[in-house]
Amino acid sequence: MCPQAAAGGRGAASRARGAHSVCRLLSRRAHGFYARDAGVAHRKNLGLLRKIMCQGSTKFKNVWTTHSASPIAYERGRIYLDNYQCCISSIAQEPRILYQKPKCSKSEKIEDALLLECPLGEMLPSPSDYKSSLIVLTVQNWLLRLSADSGEILEKVYLAGSCCKFRYLSWDTPQEVMVVKSAQNKLPAAARQAGIQQSVLFYLAVFQVLPLSFIGMLEINKKIFGNSVTDVAVSNGILIVMYSMGLVRLYNFQAIAEQFMEQPFDLGHEFNWNGQVGVVGKYPFGLPCNIKITDTPPLLFEASSLENAFQIGGYPWHYIITPNKKKHKGVFHICSLKDNALVNDAVTVTASGRVVKKRFNLLDDDPEQEVTDVVSKSSSWII
Repeated sequence: MCPQAAAGGRGAASRARGAHSVCRLLSRRAHGFYARDAGVAHRKNLGLLRKIMCQGSTKFKNVWTTHSASPIAYERGRIYLDNYQCCISSIAQEPRILYQKPKCSKSEKIEDALLLECPLGEMLPSPSDYKSSLIVLTVQNWLLRLSADSGEILEKVYLAGSCCKFRYLSWDTPQEVMVVKSAQNKLPAAARQAGIQQSVLFYLAVFQVLPLSFIGMLEINKKIFGNSVTDVAVSNGILIVMYSMGLVRLYNFQAIAEQFMEQPFDLGHEFNWNGQVGVVGKYPFGLPCNIKITDTPPLLFEASSLENAFQIGGYPWHYIITPNKKKHKGVFHICSLKDNALVNDAVTVTASGRVVKKRFNLLDDDPEQEVTDVVSKSSSWII
């Protein structure tokens, strides 16, 4: 047999194995093998995509090119350009513009956005709630719900006045509970020189979505959490507080909301709060800070990690950290949340890719629950 024929035979055999592997994965997915864990299903789907795209017979052609001076965002088949002013569908053979909004002023600039999908099997108050929408946060502290297909404003909520600047959107529970976080409060240099103290570091406003409802707003205060707080997040019902020395502390957010809630409020209802009379979520009053943490909440867990790199998830529960020394950058440890025991000593990854080199089948008896690429952002890990 000539070398070319041998090479061709090996290529054909490789393609056959790849096709067989894809068919096997599709068959197992159809039978519900990956239904127990959304993270596993996500990884299997990515594996299918990789096998299809990387087989030798696959050819690609350039069908469309665009450029943008501002960051380009992508959400489930929609490409957003010009700071979310232009929305392009990428599902068709060639991308097409869904809507193009007029150029906005700096005061209307969008800071962050989340795509909101309709929950299945629920009765919703408005027909527009059954269609995909985009939750956006503007520079002037407006929270807007836009139609994902037309850009039309469906709902408007005013968050707060000049006391804080909200900048970030994230999910506590994906497609169910949303968190709006302020930028870190910093006094001007002149005020600091005058000896004025700033005790509130961050504000967090929490909403239930579809229908949009206000759960509460709280402040992260130096007097409660300490002076060295650098960042904060709420994810999967956990309040995560990060410190400058690499310390990460976890608290039960639901317990905090229940213990320190002074008074619940509903969007659109009149309120009288600390001498102010207004409408919840309307200009100029916005939202009341109705969760006042007056004492340090019970600590659930703390860990020390380089650059606050911390993830938790899996079953049974495990967490991933980087040892808090610069020489350990690019090394990740997987530890049991129950007793802090290190899983199989250490996990070394590439310094640039954050991809775990090794596979572990230790988190569950089911081999389909293997943890691969555990530091990627899958839904089964809190980032």
